[in-house]
Amino acid sequence: MAKPAQGAKYRGSIHDFPGFDPNQDAEALYTAMKGFGGDKEAILDIITSRSNRQRQEVCQSYKSLYGKDLIADLKYELTGKFERLIVGLMRPPAYCDAKEIKDAISGIGTDEKCLIEILASRTNEQMHQLVAAYKDAYERDLEADIIGDTSGHFQKMLVVLLQGTREEDDVVSEDLVQQDVQDLYEAGELKWGTDEAQFIYILGNRSKQHLRLVFDEYLKTTGKPIEASIRGELSGDFEKLMLAVVKCIRSTPEYFAERLFKAMKGLGTRDNTLIRIMVSRSELDMLDIREIFRTKYEKSLYSMIKNDTSGEYKKTLLKLSGGDDDAAGQFFPEAAQVAYQMWELSAVARVELKGTVRPANDFNPDADAKALRKAMKGLGTDEDTIIDIITHRSNVQRQQIRQTFKSHFGRDLMTDLKSEISGDLARLILGLMMPPAHYDAKQLKKAMEGAGTDEKALIEILATRTNAEIRAINEAYKEDYHKSLEDALSSDTSGHFRRILISLATGHREEGGENLDQAREDAQVAAEILEIADTPSGDKTSLETRFMTILCTRSYPHLRRVFQEFIKMTNYDVEHTIKKEMSGDVRDAFVAIVQSVKNKPLFFADKLYKSMKGAGTDEKTLTRIMVSRSEIDLLNIRREFIEKYDKSLHQAIEGDTSGDFLKALLALCGGED
Repeated sequence: MAKPAQGAKYRGSIHDFPGFDPNQDAEALYTAMKGFGGDKEAILDIITSRSNRQRQEVCQSYKSLYGKDLIADLKYELTGKFERLIVGLMRPPAYCDAKEIKDAISGIGTDEKCLIEILASRTNEQMHQLVAAYKDAYERDLEADIIGDTSGHFQKMLVVLLQGTREEDDVVSEDLVQQDVQDLYEAGELKWGTDEAQFIYILGNRSKQHLRLVFDEYLKTTGKPIEASIRGELSGDFEKLMLAVVKCIRSTPEYFAERLFKAMKGLGTRDNTLIRIMVSRSELDMLDIREIFRTKYEKSLYSMIKNDTSGEYKKTLLKLSGGDDDAAGQFFPEAAQVAYQMWELSAVARVELKGTVRPANDFNPDADAKALRKAMKGLGTDEDTIIDIITHRSNVQRQQIRQTFKSHFGRDLMTDLKSEISGDLARLILGLMMPPAHYDAKQLKKAMEGAGTDEKALIEILATRTNAEIRAINEAYKEDYHKSLEDALSSDTSGHFRRILISLATGHREEGGENLDQAREDAQVAAEILEIADTPSGDKTSLETRFMTILCTRSYPHLRRVFQEFIKMTNYDVEHTIKKEMSGDVRDAFVAIVQSVKNKPLFFADKLYKSMKGAGTDEKTLTRIMVSRSEIDLLNIRREFIEKYDKSLHQAIEGDTSGDFLKALLALCGGED
């Protein structure tokens, strides 16, 4: 078992058992396996309450006392998934990994996912122990067996990882970082074909600290994350392996949180994956995995295991998880900090925002106006031309086309488009033709008119726009509907929700940096209103007003600091706490503000995913986001989408829409990641 570095805090969920007596445990296990049926509860209780080191001592005592092999007796006594889990816990970690790899390459076919997971995630020391354990257990050379069962670049990268020679020096050379970025760029994006050897050498040998800086610089240099280049340049199992390596470089606990979620989501459970991870990480980083799991998937690992498994198998897995993060008192300060850093480091403030629609080169409004007129004249309509022109011009250029169209033909382009196209395509194209502030004003008006109110649309727009955008929306609303936006919101909403929306609609959010002392005070207010502070101060009405003021008027950099101070103060994530402690439209509005502060492109990626998830499509939300973000941050949204949902926005749109609406959306999307 690899021990934590000196001074590092232990992040496993299984600890040494105090007052441990291996002979006593051996006797208890022997008694539990005597007679008909056996006492499975006693077996799981002993084994999940001992560290792996202690289990090895129990095995030795069992052999000394009874002349029998404990693992062989457990195999005889237990069955199925429960047996696999318990036996996995009884093996030393390196031997457990060796057994998993042996199973993955034995017989017909290969379990490439198992090979990828183990070899992409282990440290140098763990890799050396694995190779030695494999040799000892099977009297075979692991490298030779891997070579015999795999091929191509996938095989080469596995062999490189198997050497366990990744650099471990934390001192990073800036010159070498720049050189590696250039080499990766030239090996992929700039090359006809791909120089896979460069990817293998750099990703297989450089230190984690070095590679994290390479990934940051690669994004700045190329405008796309390294994952996007890997997906574009590599394929098959080799692509999956390289993406796993990148994920483990960025955050090994996050990689395993994602693997666990996928093992249990949907119909059926991938029990082998679930067992392998729960066994192998229980004494390494299970607390970090748990916290990231809760933050990323909005549910605890404990609750997902509880709902997805049964019997003694479930009880054992729950013991290995170490606790329920949704239960009181089960939050961990260090892991909460990991969760904070996870989103703070990827926050939008550190990444240049980029749209997918840019001003067209050699723009000619006369030619565009004539082409559009021709596309709408006579019988039938040339939708392809309309889509091509409008989705490949900036909004400023579209306004010039509107003016030119009127000058040339004495006709209103918007009116002509309305008469020629219909349905979802019409809503999308006409939305693109409107100035952004007028488009947002119209969406707000639609959300409030008629029976019922579309609160989600109101929240989405008002919680995410900048001060300048809000001021422009107010002017556009007054101009178009001869009524102030504030009056409209006052008439159509009520209570705290109305107060939040009106506060956001004033466009008075501060634009300075953070103030640490103020941030601590603000975090205290948040803790008190969310009822997790130790000593409440002040009446609740006053606190509610202050909390609303903090979220609706403080600057984004300041709020990020507030959220960090909140975590330090309470060991809770503010977003997760709002979701648990509040309800209705007020909760949804506050959550949207927090998510927008944390990472606005991710907020919109989530909204897009939900608009296309399940039966039916929410075309209104899909259209609204694609129109409003296409020139601001749709490229960033695309990156967040593929990172979180493991599929590109392009693929999701392609699988959920059709016809000319699909063509227009894909054109706005700007490409396949």
